[in-house]
Parts: sequence; structure tokens; C-alpha cells
Amino acid sequence: MEIFLVGGAVRDQLLGLEIKDRDWVVVGGTPELMQQQGFRPVGKDFPVFIKPDTGEEYALARTERKSGHGYQGFTFHASPEVTLEQDLQRRDLTINAMAVHPDGTLIDPFGGQQDLQQRKLRHVSAAFAEDPLRVLRVARFMARFAALNFQIAPETLTLMQQISHSGELGHLSAERVWMEFERALATTQPVIFLHCLDQAQALEQLLPDFCELDFSHCQQLLQQLKANDTSAESSFALLCQQALTQEPSVQLNNLCDRVKVPNRFRQRARDLMDWHTRLATLDHSSAKERMALIKALKLIRTPERAAPLLGLSRLLHPPMHKSIDARLFQLLAQLQQVSAEPFILQGLQGKALGKALEDQQQQLAEGF
Repeated sequence: MEIFLVGGAVRDQLLGLEIKDRDWVVVGGTPELMQQQGFRPVGKDFPVFIKPDTGEEYALARTERKSGHGYQGFTFHASPEVTLEQDLQRRDLTINAMAVHPDGTLIDPFGGQQDLQQRKLRHVSAAFAEDPLRVLRVARFMARFAALNFQIAPETLTLMQQISHSGELGHLSAERVWMEFERALATTQPVIFLHCLDQAQALEQLLPDFCELDFSHCQQLLQQLKANDTSAESSFALLCQQALTQEPSVQLNNLCDRVKVPNRFRQRARDLMDWHTRLATLDHSSAKERMALIKALKLIRTPERAAPLLGLSRLLHPPMHKSIDARLFQLLAQLQQVSAEPFILQGLQGKALGKALEDQQQQLAEGF
């Protein structure tokens, strides 16, 4: 039984990037032998094991055969006879189909190291076209490695377009589409993800709301955003604000319902769409308007919502005065100190109490 480091860890090591996860392939092993050595089985569809002291995954070498539709439509075969090269051959891209022998020797049967050097995303075999999820994965790799100037090999892009025309994309679950999109949103250049899907002729099927997006303009905005706010939520909000221009609220709800977008993403996008102009013009707002915004965004109870929205608003309204941030947070701190107790002691209650609290808040908002 031999154990090899494989996949992304090998790729990132060769690129000089931080290795976050290590995956291992076991050649010549069996489930019984793995459990005898203390590995804990976790795989449902094929034999995968966790090493208890590291939490890392160890999979028995396997082959796969297309047996249905979508990315789950495969039959896997794992046995001690499956070789390392056979296991690597089923992977998506050559840069992900390398392994490291226990003695440190690089095993690279499909030219992954050369493709890394040439900054190419190239498929391992024609079987690439059997898995529609690979269109999304390649797009995500393009977003992640955009700063390194990677390009998709022409023949691989052709296969991606074939997948788009095959009807297989329709078998991808909404949850899996969102998972890949969310991972791309966390990269430095998420617009590249959408642009790549567009090149693969998959964008209209998977995320049609972004088909009319000005990729170049959004790229510039997102580069500025990422300098201060790297959150996936803010990237999603900005992309939605730029793309959903007909009936923004309706489009946003339809998009989020269709792709199963988590509420925190939906909320930030909605807040940005509804309030970015008002946030940018707080200096010119009345005290009543300021309080309406603060209450609508629930900023007294959740002041942490303000910072990302202010940053996004400033991107959309460059003349926005830089002192607005500090003054808004100062006002929120003052509003948090407003208490009903002094008015209750004065005997106020009901509508009178509410009016007194509102008047005090308005007075503080006047001094913004």
C-alpha cells in the first residue's frame, strides 16, 4: 500500500501558494486495511477515510464511468488494482492531476507542471466533457488565478461549450451552482468567473441575471472594493447592483430564490440597492430622513451593517464625503445611549413616551 499527496496541494505547492487542504490517494489499499490502521470511513459513494490525528482525507485510488446525468451521474470503481495514473486520469485539469511520492518525487503523467509554467488550464482527457460541474470549476479557477494570468486552453474551452450545448448543465442543482459562485465571490476577481461562464456559453443557463453585465467596468469597481472589503457578501451586492437594473427588487428575489442564495447575501444586496444613494447624501438629508434610514437598516441594534454599506456606497458615489463614516458611527453610539427610563420617571407612557424618544433621536440626528 502506497500513499501519495495529490491534487490542489501539489498544484499550490508548485505555485508557491499557501496550502490549505491536503488530499491523499491510497494505491493498493482496501477498506479493511485502512480501518485496521486507524482510518475512519466517511465516504458514501466511494471509499474515503479520515486520518483522526490530522483530519485529512485519504481516498482509495479509483476510476469512474459515466452512468447518468449531471455531476453525480458516475459509477466509481475502487480496488487495489487501480493504479495512481488511472486515478489521476479521471481528474478535471492537468494542473490538478499531479501527485507527490512519499520520497518527494513529482509524478506528472499529463503535463501539469508544464501547464502551470505556461499558465494554462487544460483538461486531462475527453472525459472532461462528461461532468457539467467542470464548467463551473474551471471558471472558479480562472477567478482564483486571474492575478497569475492563467488562460483556458482553446481545446478545453471548446469542450466547455460542448457541455453547455449538451443539456447537462440543467442537471446541476441550484445549491451546487451557488456553492461554486460563492467560492468565486471570495476570490480577488469574481467578475472573471462570470466572464468565463459567458465565454463557455453557460452564463445564460446558470446565472442569466448577469448576462448584460459590463464586465470591464465591474472588474474596476471590484478591484477597488477588494482593497478594503474582501467579503463575498459585498462582492455579490455590488454585482447585483450593477446587473439588476430593470426591476431590481424583483430580479434580486427571483435570483436568490432560484439559486438558493443565503439570506446574508440577499440582505446586503437589497440594502445596497435600496439605500446607497441615501447613504451617500447623508449630509444633505433631514434629521427625519437620517433616522428613517437608520431605522430601516436597524443600525442602532446592528451598527456593524453600516461599514460595508458605506464602503460600497462610496464606490458608487466617489464624491461621497470621507467624514460621513465617522460621523454616522458617532451618531449611532449616541442613539444607543437613548433610554426611555428618564421619560418614564417623568410619568410619560404610551404614545407620549414614544414621541419623547423620537424627538430625542431627531435632535441627535440634527447634529450629524
